[in-house]
Amino acid sequence: LRYDSLPARSGRWGIRRIALIGLGLLTACGPWGARAEKVTLHSATYANFGKLLLGRPTRPVAVPANLQFPAPTADRYPAVVVAHTIGGYDPRNEGWFAAKLRAAGYATLTYDSFAARRLGRVVKGGNPSLSPSALADAYAGLKSLAAQPKVDAARIAVIGFSLGGDTAHLAALTAVRNALAPQDKFAAHVGFYPAWIDGTVAGRGAYTGAPVLLLFGSKDEVNPQPKVRAYLAYLARAHTGAPIETKVYPGAHHAWTNPRYRGPRLHADLGNARRCPMILIRAGFPRQLIDGKARKWDYALWHECQRKSRGYTMGYSEVVRAHSLADMLAFLDKHIGH
Repeated sequence: LRYDSLPARSGRWGIRRIALIGLGLLTACGPWGARAEKVTLHSATYANFGKLLLGRPTRPVAVPANLQFPAPTADRYPAVVVAHTIGGYDPRNEGWFAAKLRAAGYATLTYDSFAARRLGRVVKGGNPSLSPSALADAYAGLKSLAAQPKVDAARIAVIGFSLGGDTAHLAALTAVRNALAPQDKFAAHVGFYPAWIDGTVAGRGAYTGAPVLLLFGSKDEVNPQPKVRAYLAYLARAHTGAPIETKVYPGAHHAWTNPRYRGPRLHADLGNARRCPMILIRAGFPRQLIDGKARKWDYALWHECQRKSRGYTMGYSEVVRAHSLADMLAFLDKHIGH
């Protein structure tokens, strides 16, 4: 992949649109876009994936969210739910991408799942409720957007970063959709450097059929490419039919989109699951992907692999961020654009 220039893009806006987006000249009111409309997402907290798939929430949660529209007036817009990292919503990351999306003609919905639940940094890592609850928020966002008269309900996508990258990916699972919003469906999914902890038991119909783009960095220890390829091969052997496209950016570390993480720098205290088998979620107890097959849960293996997976490097790259922005926009334009 080359980073010295952004690819030309076809369509109504074309190359001029990309140039204006890069300069921030198409945003509505200053660099972060139009004035936000405050909406409330009616979501829930789930103790784990099993509870989510069985429809057993711990408690309902009202999640404050910001709905913003592009500057040009139109009757209806395609829209994007923006799911944040395990660090919570950050205007330098999720806010920046939301602004670029609005500049490209998409309405955006942003929120902070952790703030709504009053979660502090101490309880974020290793909490089994984080990912299923983040999915509940994303689907609550989908339902909220689908009810908006200025949003085209058939053209709503979800994107996300790290934990949010997992959210964007796992929102494409049929079991998750059936549990949270069987009447609604995301039209496209884009995951930036997903944590790559959870997947699904393979089989026909396991994915909704909506296109998925997953973006990785070649130097990201959190989601090693052999682990990624092993899961995708497992899906293929079972004829799952998951329309997943992947891209790997040479030299990119975890969190390449966020200028907060100048470096790169090793964060030795942060946990991850890079040495662990993929968790295959289902309504019953989850399975583990071991040697290409769905195996019964091995507690000793899980604890040992987590112990060996401490620490990973994060590092911002302006060049890779620009390239991944262009790849995201091209993907969204193809599937839900104008």
